[in-house]
Amino acid sequence: MASRATSNRRWIEPLARFGFAARGLVYILVGLLAAEAAAVGGRATDARGAIQAIGQQHFGTVFLLVLALGLAAYALWRFAQAWLDLERKGTSLQALATRATFVVSGLGHAALALSAASVVIGLHEGRSNAVRTWVTRLLSAPYGRWVVAAVGLAVIGSGVYQFYKAYTALFENDLLTSEMSAGARLWSRRVGRAGLTARGVTFGVIGWFLLRAGLDANAHEARGVAGALRLLGRQDEGHWLLFVVAVGLAAYGLSSLVDARYRRIT
Repeated sequence: MASRATSNRRWIEPLARFGFAARGLVYILVGLLAAEAAAVGGRATDARGAIQAIGQQHFGTVFLLVLALGLAAYALWRFAQAWLDLERKGTSLQALATRATFVVSGLGHAALALSAASVVIGLHEGRSNAVRTWVTRLLSAPYGRWVVAAVGLAVIGSGVYQFYKAYTALFENDLLTSEMSAGARLWSRRVGRAGLTARGVTFGVIGWFLLRAGLDANAHEARGVAGALRLLGRQDEGHWLLFVVAVGLAAYGLSSLVDARYRRIT
């Protein structure tokens, strides 16, 4: 058993750390682009839009290739978390539900990896709203509107949980804090809290509009990350609100870089 754990650690740990670094860079870029939209105008975007923005730079091809590999590594680690039960969640109903969220996260980051790879090889993707597309398909199914509404409530619940993790600094349980200096731990807590709070706001907006889309059976009300950020920017004094959330999302990216160095992997 010990030899198996050692064997797993040899490939899982570098895979996860590479993946956290890639995810961190994506969130930092999303935050910077949203901050730019708040400061000088323009359209806030999500991770796919950030990937496309990288592809337009002269250094973009090489950077995107590394990013695609990193996002794929993160997806594989998430799948390993679920399949190998790296965090010893167990097989209870609640544990299986938690492990299922790892699979969902893995699928999402695998899609981002494919998006980055497609830009590298020249298959530029359209700017279709993936969330709205899936909501449209669900609404056409029996009881689909209630499924969409339930997903909206789940996303809102996830947003509330982000606030809870930020307030309690629960994320520190996953860090090797004994290896961090006092200053590093202080800044890690600050960027972690700021990042999770920004994620909580974004999830809350997305969940609210998914709930409305389900109850009203109207897919046009659904929004993803980009739509949520643009909505924040359209409120009274919204450019300030968008800027604050943008800084928080960049902070979440920085906290992912902290995870790349200090996360407890196995």
